[in-house]
Amino acid sequence: MDRLRSLESKTSAFTSWCAQRLDSRQLTIILAFAVGIFASLAAYALHLLIGKIQQLVTHGFSVESFNWAYLVFPVIGIWLTSLFVRYVVKDNISHGITRVLYAISTKNSLLKRHNCWSSVVASAITIGFGGSVGAEAPIVLTGSAIGSNLGRIFHLDKKQLIVLVGCGAASAIAGIFKAPIAGLVFTLEVLMVDLSMASLLPILTASVTATCVSYILQGNASMFDFQLDSAWSVERIPASILFGVVCAVVSLYFMRMMTACENFFARVNQYPYIKLLFGGLLLSSLIFFFPVLYGEGYSSIGIFLRGKTEADWGEILNNSLFYGHDGALLFFVACVILTKVFATSATNGAGGCGGTFAPSLFIGGFTGFLFSRLWNINQIGVYIPEKNFTLLGMAGVMAGVMHAPLTGIFLIAEITGGYQLFIPLIIVSVCSVLTISIFEPHSIYAMRLAREGKLLTHHTDRSILTLMNMRSVIDKDFVSVNPDMLLGDLVNIISKSHTSYIPVLDSAGCLLAEIDIAKIRHIMFRTELYHRFTVSQIMTPVQGKIGVNDPMEEVMQKFESVNSRYLSVVDVNNHLIGYISRTRAYSLYRKMVADFSAE
Repeated sequence: MDRLRSLESKTSAFTSWCAQRLDSRQLTIILAFAVGIFASLAAYALHLLIGKIQQLVTHGFSVESFNWAYLVFPVIGIWLTSLFVRYVVKDNISHGITRVLYAISTKNSLLKRHNCWSSVVASAITIGFGGSVGAEAPIVLTGSAIGSNLGRIFHLDKKQLIVLVGCGAASAIAGIFKAPIAGLVFTLEVLMVDLSMASLLPILTASVTATCVSYILQGNASMFDFQLDSAWSVERIPASILFGVVCAVVSLYFMRMMTACENFFARVNQYPYIKLLFGGLLLSSLIFFFPVLYGEGYSSIGIFLRGKTEADWGEILNNSLFYGHDGALLFFVACVILTKVFATSATNGAGGCGGTFAPSLFIGGFTGFLFSRLWNINQIGVYIPEKNFTLLGMAGVMAGVMHAPLTGIFLIAEITGGYQLFIPLIIVSVCSVLTISIFEPHSIYAMRLAREGKLLTHHTDRSILTLMNMRSVIDKDFVSVNPDMLLGDLVNIISKSHTSYIPVLDSAGCLLAEIDIAKIRHIMFRTELYHRFTVSQIMTPVQGKIGVNDPMEEVMQKFESVNSRYLSVVDVNNHLIGYISRTRAYSLYRKMVADFSAE
């Protein structure tokens, strides 16, 4: 205990020393450098753990036939993860990127300390034992938590904390894929951190630092071994545009089915063992028939990127019931595309920990191969290389799922060295995002928060209203009356009230109506009426009423629609919580706009 107090004292002294000698921008850049190092180390540790567990679990598996162990190990992994989360972490750590968005939007960018390590352990267990999810979302949460907690230690303000959280996310992506530009644009597009000189330099610092650390730890090799065999030509523009639309359709399928599966598992959430049994059996059964669904699946994409003939591509059938049946390759690939979303949903729904970043890349790669192979077999037009369209599919589906075309373009270009495909990457990614935006305006990470009105965006007005806390502007100091009260008693209450409105409540505290003092001024001072009128005879309907959990954007719209000076705030049972004054709400809004706009 004494050592802990001594450490806290030394930390406090160090932070004070930094605050005295460094301005806020210098401190932010130094902390961004530290975040880049720590996030990259966390990414390296996670993939090292996943590799070791997979090597231990799958050692001795037969390549030429199915393996019964696929029915067991994924369930064990989810069960171990559930025990770890329930008894060690004791907190929900799923939906990593969504949790980062939520922290930015509603929690002043504050993430819990355990998020710096808990997602690494949980996702390593899940993915190592076969969970069909990605490691990127847990690492983004880890990196963002590192940035958030470092900023909290050094007492940074809200804007600086948002930047450090963005640094953590950017360095996580950059560290995993050795892709610094992709890390930067991911933070701008997905986390919607505003692009300014105050944020650009720290995020770039973190991304480049994380990338350099990854090169030191892992060497210079790209994530995928890709060699361009056939250069892109303008004759392939129609195929690229059509494929962008196909990627949007696949992205929409992925998002809608993922949402439906999540809703199903949410309904059985109170029965953890039933959830584990159903999700585990579904996952293990799918992996048994389609072993490429085991783990992240990047090695399967590598087969399409390296292969040139059906014999090469046939490696994708290894470990399965389809081994040796190369004629079933396209059927196998199509089934994998359709079932990957169920495998991912079952993994997380049953209690595992992982993200949808890798699954979107996986589905995109398989979609690109299937599209190009069918195109070439049927000789629809000019020949399109399967390996090229595997890459384009990865960018197109990821861009559609995340509504992030730049992230898709730069990530695929950086992890493969495939800058020769820059133009088709742009065409496919843009067409995918434009098409899916017709049906789904938000990314898979943002749509949950958008439906709740808790999403911070690049739109300054909406961002300010999202950051505003309704409870901070509610006035709970009010005096209520009941419908049977005489006018004389009401006048006595009015003399003690500091507001121009008096709520009328029933015996249960539910809001019935209100007394507008301005409307009863003509009878207030006529003492001969004090015993002739009751509150029920002079009360008026409530002008404007809102729920205590309504977003501030709806509150401001309500002020405009009812043209009232105040709004009544009630809970779900119509019990009065308090009032929001138009003057007070707009005063807070103007102050936050000024703070938000200041560099």
